[in-house]
Amino acid sequence: MRIVVGISGGVDSSVAAYLLKKQGHDVIGLFMINWKEKDGTCTAEDDFEDVKRVCNKIGIPYFSVNYSKEYYDRVFEYFLDEYKKGRTPNPDVLCNREVKFGPFLEQAKKLGADLIATGHYAKKIEKDGKYYLAKADDLNKDQSYFLNQLSQEQLRSVVFPLENMDKPKVREIARELELSTADKKDSTGICFIGERNFKKFLKEYLPAKPGKILDLDGNEVGEHDGLMYYTLGQRRGLNIGGRKGGNGERWFVISKDLENNILYVSQGEDKLLYSDGLYASGMNWIPEIPDEKEFDCFAKFRYRQPDQKVRVTILNDKDIRVDFYERQRAITPGQFVVLYNESGICLGGGTIDKSFDN
Repeated sequence: MRIVVGISGGVDSSVAAYLLKKQGHDVIGLFMINWKEKDGTCTAEDDFEDVKRVCNKIGIPYFSVNYSKEYYDRVFEYFLDEYKKGRTPNPDVLCNREVKFGPFLEQAKKLGADLIATGHYAKKIEKDGKYYLAKADDLNKDQSYFLNQLSQEQLRSVVFPLENMDKPKVREIARELELSTADKKDSTGICFIGERNFKKFLKEYLPAKPGKILDLDGNEVGEHDGLMYYTLGQRRGLNIGGRKGGNGERWFVISKDLENNILYVSQGEDKLLYSDGLYASGMNWIPEIPDEKEFDCFAKFRYRQPDQKVRVTILNDKDIRVDFYERQRAITPGQFVVLYNESGICLGGGTIDKSFDN
């Protein structure tokens, strides 16, 4: 079977490619360039050198493809638009749906691929002709959250070679093979920003509009650099910690007033950040919308979060209401709510629009 692996220059995709080759598949490595740098900080060249070394070591052919235009049009413009609306987007989710499982899948088919593979820690299950997404065995690294927007066709076409492995084992295999990526640091943050200063990066694309920081009594306590730089619950980077008259406790962001360009903050007690539920839109159901219009399940509202028990009400094909069994802190519009059943099967996900109190 011919399988095209999305190989990034990291240890996970390197080992995924090796495992498939070991299983006897005809494996091809495909390296994606998704971002065109302005300032010379691009790591793509270094990553591609690692791809070359890895593919030569395990004995598979490799190619590179440039999807920077597709990425800009399908992911980055959405990212900017969400920030303009005062929301906090998660472009990595969209990147999977629109690029890694979009143009990449099309290119793989041109290379004669039967399937594609990635280094994601996630699990695919096929049952009665339908495809389900589930958590990987390594729950500490599980990345099903970022795959919640995949369609049935995209899931049908992919395999996840690392679904039953944990990260230490993956690194152990890479060391045994003496792969150049064996001890390479995991990439973190938004893919096109990387290790750079976020504010400086965003300022290149969106004009910053400074404004007032007010406490909940309407007192001015500082000036913000632009509402797009702040997220609900944020404690660091407010630069108002030494203000006279405060109670000595830390300040944090409570809300944003886009119309008046005001950032509202509070000090100490953060109960105002907690809510009873949320509304979400753009739901992608896996494998299909449930028959029940109301049901209990578990949810994540951010990637690094334990599952939370919730009650879901389906409003229509794309919109849901989610009621929490326990009040949740800093529910952030623009992020994704991802639903799971008690067995770790992902039911789908959608974009958080707003939180509410009962």
